[in-house]
Amino acid sequence: MNINEKDFFHQATIRICGNLEIEQAMLHTFEYLKDFIPLDEMWLILVDRNIGTIKTIAGANHSGARKMDKLIHVPAIIKKELDKYDFTPKKVTIINRAELNPLAFNLLNVLGYPDSSSLVFSLSTNSDRISVFVMRATGKDRFSDSHAHLVAMLHDPIAIAMSNALRHEEVLKMKEDDNRYLVQELRQLTGEEIVGAESGLKNVMDMVQQVAMRDNPVLLLGETGVGKEVIANAIHYASNRKDGPFIKVNSGAIPEHLIDSELFGHEKGAFTGAVSQKRGRFERADGGTIFLDEIGDLPVQAQSRLLRVLQQKEIERVGGTKTITIDTRIIAATHRNLEQMVLMKRFREDLWYRLSVFPIVIPPLRQRKTDIPALVKYFLKRKSREMNFRDIPLIKPGAIEQMIEYPWSGNVRELENVVERALIQYRGGQLTFDHLNIHPVEHTLFPSGTNGKILTLDEVDARHIRLVLEKTNGRINGKGGAAELLCLHPNTLRFRMDKLGISYGKKSKLHKNDSK
Repeated sequence: MNINEKDFFHQATIRICGNLEIEQAMLHTFEYLKDFIPLDEMWLILVDRNIGTIKTIAGANHSGARKMDKLIHVPAIIKKELDKYDFTPKKVTIINRAELNPLAFNLLNVLGYPDSSSLVFSLSTNSDRISVFVMRATGKDRFSDSHAHLVAMLHDPIAIAMSNALRHEEVLKMKEDDNRYLVQELRQLTGEEIVGAESGLKNVMDMVQQVAMRDNPVLLLGETGVGKEVIANAIHYASNRKDGPFIKVNSGAIPEHLIDSELFGHEKGAFTGAVSQKRGRFERADGGTIFLDEIGDLPVQAQSRLLRVLQQKEIERVGGTKTITIDTRIIAATHRNLEQMVLMKRFREDLWYRLSVFPIVIPPLRQRKTDIPALVKYFLKRKSREMNFRDIPLIKPGAIEQMIEYPWSGNVRELENVVERALIQYRGGQLTFDHLNIHPVEHTLFPSGTNGKILTLDEVDARHIRLVLEKTNGRINGKGGAAELLCLHPNTLRFRMDKLGISYGKKSKLHKNDSK
């Protein structure tokens, strides 16, 4: 058959490069080529010589085209053939007798076509990961040098079309991953409303309104459990970025050797176990907001890289050389005294200045006790729904007043836990909190031993914690320990004791006479 090669190339290129969907690109390529060469099926595959796998991406035949995503592990004896195979781009290999080529014979057997001829040529070579096009015709001796010549002419358009289609697939997968990640994050939001927005948190919400529509970094300050994450949610969803991702990172929960990979991503092979490319949290947050909780726990080296993000809006993945520009707003939060950490050389001073452009201090619950009744009712309603209660239990008269009297060292999170525990132990009647050790130490303005002096709330907290420690013989952890009696996480209690100057551990000496 006489073929005008120029017209063949032109017409083939139009069809091959006309669609970003990989199945359609494969189908159009198949339908054009079958008129010029014997062709029953073709596949796009990815060969990874490093780990000895062949992955089928898509295929096309007379019935249509389909995505495949089938991973074939090459036997060790065949892997030697894979290592030796010449994958030079544009070189077309004719295999008319598969039984004479162990690699082709193994692949065709797995795909279900052992008695076939094939044309094989690689589209691109990228380290050990190679894109390969395989064309098959049933029977032996089906392909000739003229067929190989025609296919070789189309290397560039096929390579471009398949590369674009693969890239399009990656983009769609990234969007799917981001959507799944965002849905997961949204499910973890504390609630639809901010209890106390018109009372104890009014000043905070006024500041949220001022800063939400800006892109400035925001620093949220406050004790553990005051609701910093809730305020971060409020800032994001009141901003122009509300339709973008909202990515949360607990800086203190990520091991130091993984922090760079988690925040900035990594390239394939950057370190042991990096079997594929991974985007970090900053890239996921592009066009939206990243919430860096417990920023005071960030290692000093990671602080330097964070400073670069703040100043230049750029990152580099671990093991990569490409600079990636990002558009991400940063909201940071901490319960630590960053100014003190700067003086102790544990937090970068320049990073502190960059983050603290607009600090928002969230008051502890003991300073906004007017919010407690609304918070109790809110958590009671939400937890009852989560625990499948038919009706919301009624609270015993006087129980709310009892809650107001309690010092709440663990803040809103502690209150939420107390409500949940009360519901777990609820057996009917009116809901009380008597069995939860919520008993104020003393109910008067002038506790005994103070000589009429009004104690500060910190002093009251310190007295209460010391009394509980006396009852537990200084034990914080475990059943019957101070943390359990106070309905706190042990680490929260230790932080509170550090702040109040209460020593603990083997060398601690309880201050039994603190009121003297």
